Amino acid sequence: MFNHIENYAGDPILSLMESFNNDARFEKVNLSIGLYSDENGVTPIMDAVAKAKLVLKALNNSPSLYLPMSGMPSYVKQVQQLLFESTPSAQAQNKIATIQTLGGSGALKIGADFLKKSYPNSKLYVSDPTWDNHIAIFTGAGLEVAYYPYFNKSTGTVDFKNMIDFLETLDEKSIVLLHPCCHNPTGADLSNVQWDVVIRVLKEKNLIPFLDLAYLGFGDGFEEDAYAIKSMTQSGLSFLLSNSFSKIFSLYGERVGALSIICGSEQEANLVLGQLKATVRKNYSSPPTYGAQLIDVVLSNIELKRNWLDELECMRTRMNTMRTALYAQLIKIGADKNKFKFLIEQKGMFSYTGFTSQQVKTLREEFAIYLVASGRICLAGLNRNNIKRVAEAFLTLTEKTNTVSI
Repeated sequence: MFNHIENYAGDPILSLMESFNNDARFEKVNLSIGLYSDENGVTPIMDAVAKAKLVLKALNNSPSLYLPMSGMPSYVKQVQQLLFESTPSAQAQNKIATIQTLGGSGALKIGADFLKKSYPNSKLYVSDPTWDNHIAIFTGAGLEVAYYPYFNKSTGTVDFKNMIDFLETLDEKSIVLLHPCCHNPTGADLSNVQWDVVIRVLKEKNLIPFLDLAYLGFGDGFEEDAYAIKSMTQSGLSFLLSNSFSKIFSLYGERVGALSIICGSEQEANLVLGQLKATVRKNYSSPPTYGAQLIDVVLSNIELKRNWLDELECMRTRMNTMRTALYAQLIKIGADKNKFKFLIEQKGMFSYTGFTSQQVKTLREEFAIYLVASGRICLAGLNRNNIKRVAEAFLTLTEKTNTVSI
């Protein structure tokens, strides 16, 4: 019956994790998947989350029942307060429709299905490059997907002029996927001034923005990274916002996220929320409980929330320290300081090295250093014990091939 089924080669990033785990070399270094690791190479349980677990353990005397299609009401409220606390008027006027989702990917999927039904003729545009799974999720929902210019490989920065010129050519109601901070995979972010220009174009052209937020607090800081959300809300634009708590709460396996849609009125928000519930019902009926409970406990407690924000800042600081340390080590051993300057200019968990897929393969086979095929590196995988080896391998590779594009 199933002989005609096509072979699935596997997800390129998740499959790489399997290869890394099976690699017997002691000196192996994982700079591929977006997992935060501490200085000891361990993915930590955040202290605020550990305390929240104790709170739930003491209260856990009730049965585990289905959540509503839109998720845990108190969690949804906390998500709105966290993401839109600088623009409280949108909340007060009930113009935001928010649902709990299966991580950020679930939010993207529900948003994609919603958009396909609501705007069946709209084309969706993603940055060139973008996270690979964006393409799979949106094309899987039946949307036509194309790229807009974003990254300048020669400078390692945003190709802003070409980006704006392209956005100004789009048809009304075209959908534009944007990264509010810590662009994945490049780490090249828009400045606040550039965001103001983008928002003006989105509004003038009557486009539909879809913001994908997975790394809030990993770039310039928690409040600074929310600039695009704040400005877009204040501008009066309607837009979609998917957010994930996987990285910033170190709760990868709990699959906790949300989808918020900022509408023009309370009436619109009610209509949108109804369609989001219907979309959830067609996909997975209702989201899981435990991860949402943990985040609800943390965000509803002033002390725990402050504790979490402090830990989040420590994570951001460590990754920035690794950026600087890798760059300094490269310069120390003789690398061209301009060739690797992108390391200290890009932001967040990732940097875009410019390595080709063949160079990435060489790093894996000869040096036991794992990157994704695009050349993206996860800075959180670096620590004092491996940073010298990584720098030496990078320099050896670039001298051997002389083809780094950045």
